[in-house]
Amino acid sequence: MAKEMNRLHKLYLEEVVPAIMKEKGYKNVNQVPKLEKVIVSRGLGDVKDNSQAFNKAVEELAVITGQKPITTTAKKSIANFKIREGMKIGAKVTLRGDHMYEFLDKLISIALPRLRDFQGVSKKSFDGRGNYALGLTEQLVFPEISYEKIDKIRGLDIVIVTSAKSDDEARLVLSKLGMPFKK
Repeated sequence: MAKEMNRLHKLYLEEVVPAIMKEKGYKNVNQVPKLEKVIVSRGLGDVKDNSQAFNKAVEELAVITGQKPITTTAKKSIANFKIREGMKIGAKVTLRGDHMYEFLDKLISIALPRLRDFQGVSKKSFDGRGNYALGLTEQLVFPEISYEKIDKIRGLDIVIVTSAKSDDEARLVLSKLGMPFKK
């Protein structure tokens, strides 16, 4: 039995690719920029001493992304922040393939519209190489997170990596996928 393709992936293949090929005059399908990966990370320096809170925050990230996060450690000691080399200070998940499309679909259609006073995401968050970075201030916008179960509101950072050569190409792909950019 063949696995059902994700809605966003199907949209990309059936509508976005032909539209961009026509708009940009590409001759080959492989010239159209594609999504390569999505990295979801969270800095947890505030709970570095509290292992129970740290584990809970990492667990939340796993529930949001559907994949087990890896913990990140400090590369060097910083006395002002009371951080020693090797201390656990964050967690991240790299999503590719179906997991990536499912997460993006959930982000675009459910999580972003749930943000308070949401006007759209900034068009200025591209890095010059076709990658887009986005920060969320709270994890409650995701439907899997229950308000009763969280100990503290924490944000997360999302980086969408594309194969686009320029920011304009990446913006075109993301907007055709439904990313709500500010007017």
